[in-house]
Amino acid sequence: MPIFFYSEQHCSYNCDFKILELKKALSQCRNTSPGPDGIAYCMINHLNEDSLFNILQLFNRIWKEGIYPTKWREAIVITILKPGKDSGDPMSYRSIALTSCLSKTLERMVNARLVYVLETSNFLPIHTQQSGFRKKRSTIDNAVYLEIQVRNAFLRRTHLVSVFFDIEKAYDRTWRYGILKTLPNFGFCGNLPVFIQNFLLLRSFKVRIGCTLSDSFIQSEGVPQGSVLSVTLFILHISNILLNLPQSVQGTLYVDDL
Repeated sequence: MPIFFYSEQHCSYNCDFKILELKKALSQCRNTSPGPDGIAYCMINHLNEDSLFNILQLFNRIWKEGIYPTKWREAIVITILKPGKDSGDPMSYRSIALTSCLSKTLERMVNARLVYVLETSNFLPIHTQQSGFRKKRSTIDNAVYLEIQVRNAFLRRTHLVSVFFDIEKAYDRTWRYGILKTLPNFGFCGNLPVFIQNFLLLRSFKVRIGCTLSDSFIQSEGVPQGSVLSVTLFILHISNILLNLPQSVQGTLYVDDL
């Protein structure tokens, strides 16, 4: 069933991007390898003020018109052998997706707005029980919370059962439609969820071994690797886990990018 995000342009997170947002996003980007378009961060960072404003105009047009460049949905996947692993085993390699640096810059700008709304609006359970990729939060917060529960159980002379689980290949298996369904539940509408919808759809990749490129493959599920926006969307989606726990069961979450 298609999801329609009705337009509410008066929301502050839907307004045009400012040049300061672009410059801040660029200052946070590491000089990683370029994507299929060959445009690297070092090239963008050497542009003059007029050229940066041209990029900003492009970003705002994408933002307002809700049309995501097809080429930005493409990735080149390279593989790196994990330390101490057998080079003859395909599972011994870590895959890295190279995507457009221009796209990743815009994704970072969108993510900054998304995170700001989530943090300042105190959306639960994200605000209190998710410690991954959040300022001034870490696994220590989850460990301390568990310690408190253990101490309280001792004081009450009751049992405490703890269950730890890890979702294997979580980013690759994330249900995209589930992410899009979650956005209206958190009150998002207009440009921001429309951008996220276009960002997730019709993703494709090619595998590069040496100088040889494979045919193109469609990535039908999961969130794009290497994007800061993907991390926030995954956090947003799995927050529903805690909403469905019985009142007598407490839980915490942590997300990493490994």
